[in-house]
Amino acid sequence: MIAGGTLLTGCDTGGVEGTGGGGSSGFNLDNCTIPTDRLVDGGVPRNGIPSLNGYTAGDDRLVGPDAEDAGYLADGDRVIGLLFGDQALAVPHNILWHHEIINIDDFAGRTFAVTLCPLTGSTLAFDRSSVNGAEFGVSGLLFNNNLLMFDRREGESLWPQMSRGARCGANVGTDLDMLPVMVMTWGHWKEIHPDTKVVSSETGHNRTYTARGYPYGNYNAPNNDRLLFDIPIDDRRPPKERLLGIPVEDGGLAIPFGELDDGSTARAVEVTAGGREVVVFWNQDARGAMAYRPMIDGQPLSFSATENGRFVDDQTGRTWTLDGRALDGSARLDPVETAYMSFWFAWPVFQPETALWTDQG
Repeated sequence: MIAGGTLLTGCDTGGVEGTGGGGSSGFNLDNCTIPTDRLVDGGVPRNGIPSLNGYTAGDDRLVGPDAEDAGYLADGDRVIGLLFGDQALAVPHNILWHHEIINIDDFAGRTFAVTLCPLTGSTLAFDRSSVNGAEFGVSGLLFNNNLLMFDRREGESLWPQMSRGARCGANVGTDLDMLPVMVMTWGHWKEIHPDTKVVSSETGHNRTYTARGYPYGNYNAPNNDRLLFDIPIDDRRPPKERLLGIPVEDGGLAIPFGELDDGSTARAVEVTAGGREVVVFWNQDARGAMAYRPMIDGQPLSFSATENGRFVDDQTGRTWTLDGRALDGSARLDPVETAYMSFWFAWPVFQPETALWTDQG
């Protein structure tokens, strides 16, 4: 993959182009339930891309939005937002470009991992307590260009991020429970969560975490069809267009940002995924979308967007924010936990029977 004049491999840096079925970074691939000819040696060894580990709620590496160590972030930078009750956490893309995984040991009483694969643009968070507190690392291998995680404690099981479970090794067949995440601009996340914590630039590693530190050149341009590892690209959408995907048993639903963005400040779009009604909130300035169950206390709700980027339900007249909270603090919509953002080219590879939502229905 040529990006900014530099040959990049893995999901961060490297020096040789991967080859399908190449080196296994020392992992045993004998009992994989995924085709091993779709595995690629990313050009870095296991842990060559260092995950961040051991973060807790009182950690001085988690700071407020006005802290000096949060100054590397510009308002337009993307963050992965998580909300536990009234406790908010932002994990910036800028950090995960270089680390891909952050293991949180205790935040709001939860143990979880937040992950980003820059090659597939996929952002997912996993409940680590459901797999006995597994600490995830970067294996150095890719599956269909996607991050292949491994459990650093036992070192053999491999977990493709977008498969959301172990597909090689001792834990093969074990699925991960997902936590809902919202990807949006740092400026918008701060606006709706002024008391948020955010991962600071003091990671213990020498990296450039400002936007100019993005190591992939123009790789994420929507129409850029260059991939590290060649796979068929569905040409119904631009290959690197971002989308909100909802995986379900029948293949899921892809909701492209280019379809959501009709020039309005915000939109509330009703869709059906897996036979269930879902409302998708989109905010243009935040460059973000999230899916929710449109119901409170058993009462179905319908929504419209306001000119200031908020949402109003027709039944109670309450105003709601992009992260599904009523402004008066009286309620919060249930997010679709499995919904996540990715680049278009990767989504149908992992959800081959996906439906594609368009503004024309």
